[in-house]
Amino acid sequence: MSKSLNSPTNKYETQQKRNSPLKTKMGIDNTSSPRRNGSEELVPSRYALRVGEIDVLVVSDGVLPLPTATMATNADPAVRAAWLEGMFLPPDAFDWALNVLVVRSGDQIILVDAGLGGQFPGFPRAGQFPKRLEAAGIDLASVTDVVITHMHMDHVGGLLVDEVKNRLRPDLRIHVAATEVDFWASPDFSHTSMPNPVPDVLRVTARQFLDEYHSNLRTFDEEYEVAPGVVVWRTGGHTPGHSVVRVTSGGERLTFAGDAIFPVGFDHPEWHNGFEHDPEESVRVRVRLLQEAAATGELLVATHLPFPSVGRVAVEGDAFRWVAAFWDY
Repeated sequence: MSKSLNSPTNKYETQQKRNSPLKTKMGIDNTSSPRRNGSEELVPSRYALRVGEIDVLVVSDGVLPLPTATMATNADPAVRAAWLEGMFLPPDAFDWALNVLVVRSGDQIILVDAGLGGQFPGFPRAGQFPKRLEAAGIDLASVTDVVITHMHMDHVGGLLVDEVKNRLRPDLRIHVAATEVDFWASPDFSHTSMPNPVPDVLRVTARQFLDEYHSNLRTFDEEYEVAPGVVVWRTGGHTPGHSVVRVTSGGERLTFAGDAIFPVGFDHPEWHNGFEHDPEESVRVRVRLLQEAAATGELLVATHLPFPSVGRVAVEGDAFRWVAAFWDY
């Protein structure tokens, strides 16, 4: 298991006070000083850890408000309401966390997903990852690879923001399942249950992404090693090409599960999420990932688990239990 889960904040502050060259946990030279003014965020928005010899940074892209009905479209409303009450969540709408991963393996800096982006003014608390990468001292020009778990707007939108796309290197490699690219040529929303405006926005965003980055795409069929110890593999379910990323080094392992797992999925893995294009297959994928995580004791991170979304899975009767990792300062 991971030897340490190091919060970078205190280290960065100490380094700055010593006026030494600032480097992030990722080992990337900082090309501009982190923001240190009155508008600095007080809530932690990045969390660093090591998986063997591989550095991992979880970065919060903010939160996205959604109606609670989308988290369990096949659940009895009373049972869903009881679960929300038991979790101290509001009954009608709640905030989905948005988490992005940055991985350093050898000379490669890999961004896993890119958040919502800034082109959606209706969600002012999302689309935060560009400024939070900058605050962490990560230069976008140093990113060699991007892995897209799937092409929903809260995973590719960040790459469409001018302040991001204008700073990325021209030889950037973007890895995405071939099945996912094919799906978005003519997407099927017949099994989803999304708020009315969402499907059209998803279509437009996916098309913009493909148009902007078609020459950078590196598609794979089922599995691909992006860098030593960093493997992306297609699960399907949430979207036909939905993929997860597994980081393995020194006998330790971390899985970034993308949208295969949601907060309610531990207690009720059988509940369908309204954004799942194949709800039944999504349940099978979710249970399989949770069973494997419980058996191995590996670290698990997912896009929509509450930040920093680092923990492990235990079996709880016929369901599962989320075991949050202890912060190590």
